[in-house]
Amino acid sequence: MTLSAAQIGRCGELMVQYQLLARGIESSPMSTDTGIDLVAYSPVSRVPLTIQVKTNLAPRPAGGTGPGALNWTVDHHSPAQIIALVDMSEGGQIWLFTLDEFRREAQQDRAPDGSKYKRNRSLHMYVVATDHVRSDGKRRYKSEFAHFALEKRVAELFHLPASPVPPTELSSDLSRNDDERI
Repeated sequence: MTLSAAQIGRCGELMVQYQLLARGIESSPMSTDTGIDLVAYSPVSRVPLTIQVKTNLAPRPAGGTGPGALNWTVDHHSPAQIIALVDMSEGGQIWLFTLDEFRREAQQDRAPDGSKYKRNRSLHMYVVATDHVRSDGKRRYKSEFAHFALEKRVAELFHLPASPVPPTELSSDLSRNDDERI
């Protein structure tokens, strides 16, 4: 079965919602596409945050024939406060960036019509392991973005204490009833 682009995008949104809810953060999808996919609310910070979710089903060969890479493009003027990048392959992984962080980390600026006005920013990650460091200091390998992983960023962005439950144990922890967790 092949998933449509809309289905892949919705899967990414649901993955983000699940991971946020498992950490006590409520979120809800928007009913129309305005550049914001989710609105999230932490009862600790009491501040809603808007999230745009971008999802890749799997890495693709860079340049058509190169090593596997993930690529996400976000409008430079996105109204979202947080950009969530989702990789659905290998069990799934999510990275969280503020809009300003995404703009800084993006390796490419692109104008849809080729004009000087840069409308879109693209960020890509090679999935191969390497020790290579770019001369311009830009990150490009998946391992270099580890500090943007959802499990490392959610406490900072939503003003929460660090999660006492490792992400790999969330599903088993959630299967217990509330009385067992107390």
